[in-house]
Amino acid sequence: MRCQQASNRKYLARKTCPSMERVQPDRHPGSGHGGREEREPKYLQVRDCRGHRTLALEVPCTRLKRPPHPLNNEGRDEVAFTRRGKARLAGCTVFITGASRGIGKAIALKAAKDGANIVIAAKTTHVNPKLPGTIFTAAEEIEAAGGKALPCAVDVRDEQQISNAVEKAVEQFGGIDILVNNASAISLTNTLETPTKRVDLMMNVNTRGTFLTSKACIPYLKKSKIAHILNLSPPLNLNPLWFKQHCAYTIAKYGMSMCVLGMAEEFKGEIAVNALWPKTAIHTAAMDMLGGSGIESQCRKVDIIADAAYSIFKKPKTFTGNFIIDENILREEGVKNFDIYAIKPGHPLLPDFFLDEHPDTITKKMESHDAVPELKEEKSQSPPKPRSGAVAETFRIVKDSLSDDVVKATQAIYQFELSDLCYFVQAKMVEHGFLILKAKAGTSDMESPLIRQMW
Repeated sequence: MRCQQASNRKYLARKTCPSMERVQPDRHPGSGHGGREEREPKYLQVRDCRGHRTLALEVPCTRLKRPPHPLNNEGRDEVAFTRRGKARLAGCTVFITGASRGIGKAIALKAAKDGANIVIAAKTTHVNPKLPGTIFTAAEEIEAAGGKALPCAVDVRDEQQISNAVEKAVEQFGGIDILVNNASAISLTNTLETPTKRVDLMMNVNTRGTFLTSKACIPYLKKSKIAHILNLSPPLNLNPLWFKQHCAYTIAKYGMSMCVLGMAEEFKGEIAVNALWPKTAIHTAAMDMLGGSGIESQCRKVDIIADAAYSIFKKPKTFTGNFIIDENILREEGVKNFDIYAIKPGHPLLPDFFLDEHPDTITKKMESHDAVPELKEEKSQSPPKPRSGAVAETFRIVKDSLSDDVVKATQAIYQFELSDLCYFVQAKMVEHGFLILKAKAGTSDMESPLIRQMW
């Protein structure tokens, strides 16, 4: 019996932390084989994140070689392992909406490496040629990464489907420790061009879905020692610029953020409720559809959101009511090189929506609120080429329309509309002014001022 228990302890250590390598225990000078003797092994209790005693087992306390971690390039990944010698999220249950692909799946895979239980609450059950991934393919990846997966077909607009998934999670894993409200719908259209059906979709998925999923999980989150709700939503920026071109989407997305404000205060001391938002565009299937071909070179990988979310999960419950930008929290963790997250390192990145890098300067320098970040679908037809005699005149107009202050403040791509043509221009500050790096001719059927800042 004793031998069998020892064997189980060794198996647990390998299963909990499969990437760890054991190092031979230190030896002291003295009698015994080779004039040295081994220290008596020490033992620690390993419990799940809800502290269930029935899962407590003893594991030998040995020094471990740990693999390098994105949050610590020196290999001392204090973020990934607790002082008690086990992964932070081992045995925890993480309920993630929209986890079949993109950011949701990236967060799931990050937690799975710790041995977490992942509830994949998403709609896609059959392969879609336009959108890769289903709840079942995501489950396979999660289990391959070291976690346990529970795929649940969930449309967050359906309260009953949410309740069923929560009940299954509790039945299979014993509780819920972390909720990630990631599911979201987007339509970057103005008021007159947004059908009522699309308005309802965004409101029901983004705001209502987040509220209902949180409501269903909260009774179980209250029982957890971890107890985190994380919404993938932006800071509440009331600059009219962010409402003008896509009012319905902004309202729906801000509804998720207002859930953070209200629930953080309502459940203070019991559950940490925070929001996470990227500083730059993130390359996902949705971004490909919105931005068109080639947009990925201006984006970061989903890994940066996963690492930022992991950093939030290791915070105490007192860390609540925060609107966190991915790059900011990772800088606090000591990350300095963000090129590791870029799809194309060194390429200019697209700032994300709802963030004013230099709000005062932008307001003063741009003539109107028409300087709105927007993504347009790429036209299938090839743009007409400008007549060669107009090239010099075109660039003279472009150069005269820009200034050192505008280029320095916005660091953006600009759209110039001249007659029936539009030009997309990228400029960069150099020692004695600004330099035009790229210029591409295109077509546009929309009315706009001379300069429109393209994020």
